[in-house]
Amino acid sequence: MEQTAELQINLFREQLPSMEEIRTLSHLVHSSEASQRRFAEQVEQNLSSSAALPSLEAGIGLFILGRCREALPKLQKGPDSKEKHLCLAFTLRRLRKYDEAIQSLQRAKDAGAEALNVSLEKAATFRHGGNLDAAAKEIKSCANFQNVSAEYHYQFARLQEAQGLYDEAIANYKTALELVPTHQRALFHLAYRYDLSGYEDQAIEYYKQVIAIAPTYVSALLNLAVLYEDIGEFDKASACIGKVIESHPNHPRATLFYKDVESSKTMFYDEEREKKRSRKNQILETPISDFELSVRSRNCLRKMNIRTLGDLLNITEAELLSYKNFGETSLREIKAILDQKGLRLGQALEDKQLQADTPSERAVADNRGLMNKTVDEIQLSVRARKCLQKLNIRTLGELTRTTDAELLGCKNFGVTSLNEIKKALSGYGLSLRSLD
Repeated sequence: MEQTAELQINLFREQLPSMEEIRTLSHLVHSSEASQRRFAEQVEQNLSSSAALPSLEAGIGLFILGRCREALPKLQKGPDSKEKHLCLAFTLRRLRKYDEAIQSLQRAKDAGAEALNVSLEKAATFRHGGNLDAAAKEIKSCANFQNVSAEYHYQFARLQEAQGLYDEAIANYKTALELVPTHQRALFHLAYRYDLSGYEDQAIEYYKQVIAIAPTYVSALLNLAVLYEDIGEFDKASACIGKVIESHPNHPRATLFYKDVESSKTMFYDEEREKKRSRKNQILETPISDFELSVRSRNCLRKMNIRTLGDLLNITEAELLSYKNFGETSLREIKAILDQKGLRLGQALEDKQLQADTPSERAVADNRGLMNKTVDEIQLSVRARKCLQKLNIRTLGELTRTTDAELLGCKNFGVTSLNEIKKALSGYGLSLRSLD
């Protein structure tokens, strides 16, 4: 069998590659779409064999390609070896069969796999399965490798992050990097932790170290591009996305993001328009208590839970007059106040009705696939999009299940971004979830 070009490691040979070679092969396969395609062709050519070793090799190949359900029976049929049981454990873990994965890891240890690696992979498996106590117990059993094994500190940091011990996790990531400065996963997760915590400068520096190590680390490039765009470094953001597209030309998120970054270079901020909008919002938020009103009018409005001028725009004359003790005199008082500001009763309700009657909006709202539309496809500012990314909100459906409070709880996300998202949703006839 001809060896896959550029991969330099042939999976399908008389002797099974070592686990280290399999890991290296996996990195090389995923370094580009072209490598994935060539390797997939090689795997397909070896699927038909029913012999034990070729079946195991094919199972490993399918696992590398992420085709875990197809890989499982092939791996199970292969001859016993530490490589078989380790790959089988990783496959079972991806399939969320955590108990079976732990059993396979134990078999790998019995077959000669290094005890430290097995224990750390058990810890990772328990962590993925949500059993943090068991993961902590496995990590504790490896404590004599403190300040010796970079992988020990990396796995310890991942556990601490899952426990919410972020400062401790950062310290362990840094220890791992002191031991092995090119530990790419430790670099990435340290950068990502700083990113989530709002320390953009530190995150950028560590992401830069990640992408300096081959092969291409797509997630690091995309996250770095978001940070560059966030601080207005659009050329650097474009360069990061360009590197992703160079090796993965059909990457959907990178393609959309590249268009977004390019459009950001020519975005125009209308300062005067924003000032006018801000002044209007301030007027609508003016408390009723700031105006001279009769005691009767003031009491009626308070009982109706009308606190601001904006609240008055959401109620009609008829609704006011239908309230007990609210008469024509009180109505004239209210209308005089609104007239001074160029406003009128029921104005907001009329605006909403006009929007609801727009044919194009009705057509969009009736689209059955609307809720699956990705948030990357709607026009949002960098700040708003970054918040949604941190909250792991990917579709309009997920966004509509989110409340104002959840969005405002995201670091650096304010009322301006909230209003922007609400406006974008309203364009599709949607809204955020209400707590009422």
